Amino acid sequence: MGRKGAYAVKGSKKLLNAWASYDWANSVYPLVISTAVFPIYYGAICADQLYLDIFGQSIKNTALISFVTAFAFIVIASLSPLLSGIADYVGNKKRFMQFYCYLGSLSCMGLYWFELESLQIGLTFYFFALIGFWSSLVFYNSYLPDIAHPEQQDRVSAKGYALGYFGSVLLLVFNLAMVMKPELFGITGSETEASLKAMRYSFITVGVWWMTFSQYAFYHLPMGNSGNKVTRSVVMNGYKELKTVYRSLASTLRLKRYLGAFFVYSMALQTVILVATYFGEQEISWGEGEKTIGLIVSIILIQLVGIAGALLTARISKKIGNITTLIALNFIWSGLCVYAFFIETPIQFYMAAGVLGLIFGGIQALSRSTYSKLIPPTEDTASYFSFYDISEKIAIVFGMLLFGFVDQITGSMRNSILFFMVFFFVGALLLNRMLRIDRKNA
Repeated sequence: MGRKGAYAVKGSKKLLNAWASYDWANSVYPLVISTAVFPIYYGAICADQLYLDIFGQSIKNTALISFVTAFAFIVIASLSPLLSGIADYVGNKKRFMQFYCYLGSLSCMGLYWFELESLQIGLTFYFFALIGFWSSLVFYNSYLPDIAHPEQQDRVSAKGYALGYFGSVLLLVFNLAMVMKPELFGITGSETEASLKAMRYSFITVGVWWMTFSQYAFYHLPMGNSGNKVTRSVVMNGYKELKTVYRSLASTLRLKRYLGAFFVYSMALQTVILVATYFGEQEISWGEGEKTIGLIVSIILIQLVGIAGALLTARISKKIGNITTLIALNFIWSGLCVYAFFIETPIQFYMAAGVLGLIFGGIQALSRSTYSKLIPPTEDTASYFSFYDISEKIAIVFGMLLFGFVDQITGSMRNSILFFMVFFFVGALLLNRMLRIDRKNA
């Protein structure tokens, strides 16, 4: 592991493929665990218990998972600058990446024991799976300039994304077959018991897949810089860079206003995506035996339509401009939240999923590219994107906490979704202030 042979030469095909292969390995976590099978499993075991007792408190089941997710992202947002500083300097970058990969993959396997009788243990595994996935990405992403020349980076990054997409969908289809036809895989019990057991086996397959396929990347990726020791200045470097970027916003009004708008609408955007499956599981009136396959089909639909959405949005933005397009997307998101408040049938949910996928793919891609255009050309772009990444994670924290709070107080996820309509609307108004700056300067 970590040998420095011919394969470690920067820009070599073998090294680039090895780096991209980690996307194939770890992308099963966000699709199968965060988005698809785990939310369905969680909803199924909580079907008869809307409120759960934990730490002496009675908390609505969907609010509880929102609070745990928010807490995990607080830890991730706090650790990311520290990990980034270390990743840029020390010589054991791969060891850190391996540690978080194994923490995440083993925690996914631990979700096999996620049951109401052992709720605290199960939530602990869920928490550390989140930490493992997002923290390993810090080191994985930091390898890109080390293994690829500038002219290769866009291509190899896209290749990693494509590998991750196909690999995760492949495993999801396998898990869906296991859940829908457990008897074909030797899984016994009543229909409900066998399906739930198959879902728990799915968590193990994610951990095994992630850990196993990551070995190719770990074998070929270099260790990193050599001979450097971790000092206090290195540890604090990531935080200092964020502070420098924050101070620079005072002299870049358009970027400052854009980040304010992005934070507001991203808070709603990321939260709605994270809770979409929980919403469909709990709030939609599914027919007998429809729920599991219906939810997973909806998730695959979002994934497929998201690619078309990103391409379509890019074409529209060329004609009417990035900010105008983002304003329109925010208004559509606001309308979708209102629509979601009233939907009850599977057909209505599929329609919402299709629209969600179309505008989610578009707003994600356009938000990042718009930000890149607003960064001052003479500044350190890595620091600015680190600031962008942290802003997004903190927005998720606020979003999940607000969602959980409204869900807990009102007892309905519908009210939480409707509440987020306001953030998309405000986001559009804040983006419109940028257009006013442009009109003034015209």
